[in-house]
Amino acid sequence: MNTETKRLLELVRDGKISVDDALLKLKIEPFEELGYANVDLHRKLRQGAPEVIYGAGKTAAQIIGILNSLKNHGQERILITRLSPESAGIISEKCEIVYYETAHLAIAGGMPKPDGIGKIVVATGGTSDIPVAEEAALTAEALGNEVVRLFDVGVAGLHRLLAHKEEIMSAAVIIAVAGMEGALASVIGGLSDCPVIAVPTSVGYGAAFGGVSALLSMLNSCASGVAVVNIDNGFGAGYLAGMINHMEVKK
Repeated sequence: MNTETKRLLELVRDGKISVDDALLKLKIEPFEELGYANVDLHRKLRQGAPEVIYGAGKTAAQIIGILNSLKNHGQERILITRLSPESAGIISEKCEIVYYETAHLAIAGGMPKPDGIGKIVVATGGTSDIPVAEEAALTAEALGNEVVRLFDVGVAGLHRLLAHKEEIMSAAVIIAVAGMEGALASVIGGLSDCPVIAVPTSVGYGAAFGGVSALLSMLNSCASGVAVVNIDNGFGAGYLAGMINHMEVKK
């Protein structure tokens, strides 16, 4: 995956930035202490993707402080996950954000142009899984990926999924989001030749145990190439899919 450090070195090589300017960028304080948060300013240099704000449990004032810190240090695009509508309303009065209520997610700085290897498909078992799927899809888009959404294509009506064989078989990465028994990931894993990231959701009746049933089913998938993230962790799936879709051969 291309990191910010590599891009910086390439700019020096191509004569687009001086050695001293590049050194200054690398010397910038790696974090800023706000009292209630230590804001990671070197995340993009280390990992290729910048700091993301987890909104749950934080006050609107704290999120605004972290947001401004990242912006003041040059981060162009900022993702805020698990953000309540109430906090989003307060934040939007002081900061320019776009709030996606279904996903409980906000983005400052707009969406980038996709530059990944291929397309990421996000598929859900049912309509009730869409909030988690949208968190995954928007995360992937914010990280520079083209996303194809296939909603309500669960195994209870397998013909709905099979109607999208072309999208499934041409994807670079697939995110399968499902609750109940979580069988969607295994079916997709058996149809595709790319990595499949399974996301169990807390959708289901009593014996679904808040998503544990789907989690265990996905962990026991008989299809090869299926990896599993935590229950309702759309962000984690979208982030991982974005990393896979930006991989390159390391020599």
